[in-house]
Amino acid sequence: MSAQQLCTVASMTQLDASTWWMVLEAGKLVEQRGLRGGQFLHIKCGEGQLLRRPISVAVTGWDEPEDLVTLIFEVRGEGTRWLSQRKVGDKLDVLGPLGNGFDVSREGRYLLVGGGIGVPPLIEYGEALKWPRVAVLGFRTKDKAFPAVTSRFEEHCEQTFICTNDGTLGRHGFVDGQVRDILAKDKDFTAVLACGPRLMLKNVAAVAAQFGVPCQVSMEERMACGVGACLGCAIRMRDGTMKHVCKDGPVFDAEEVDWDA
Repeated sequence: MSAQQLCTVASMTQLDASTWWMVLEAGKLVEQRGLRGGQFLHIKCGEGQLLRRPISVAVTGWDEPEDLVTLIFEVRGEGTRWLSQRKVGDKLDVLGPLGNGFDVSREGRYLLVGGGIGVPPLIEYGEALKWPRVAVLGFRTKDKAFPAVTSRFEEHCEQTFICTNDGTLGRHGFVDGQVRDILAKDKDFTAVLACGPRLMLKNVAAVAAQFGVPCQVSMEERMACGVGACLGCAIRMRDGTMKHVCKDGPVFDAEEVDWDA
């Protein structure tokens, strides 16, 4: 169950001109309310901003006296610009936890696939998942593949593959090509867990389906209310129904999504 509370900024680290690593002291959101990676927090970003901003959770941890929650976000407008200007000790009005994370309850082996700002929500699964996992991480360019992020996967996953759109680091190209190569050689995975832009998710889901591997996707859509009361983040499913990314997701079975809507 979600709750509104004040969280304290414990640390702020600038990764590049537009990307920030924020750690919050978050009461008992993790221990008592079950907050985990892949869910999100709805944060009030300044008095002049009517709508809260949904920020995906990268890492959670039980701590004393308060739990710690790591958020990694890009400045994409006035709200996130305001958020990037917070200082250690500042208070944030937070609503959460919201949304549903990936289902990793089945014992097995998982293939984690992230693209761009869709990589951070997978960090906790790369680090703490009790089953074996392989990671495929995609970035626009080498400068966006922050070692502070990629090292978290490299330390804990069986293998970590990096792709860049311009070929400046790792494989030249998109993550779906790397996923295809992996599954062509070894499709012994319980599921693919993917987070990133819609087109990336569509392509990864198609590759997973080709090899008969279940795929879960974390959808990135603009949100308004964050609790399913409006249609701001509604997406169409294959059965013709509409579901809210904020309430029903953000994680869905890839086969349920109408990718052509």
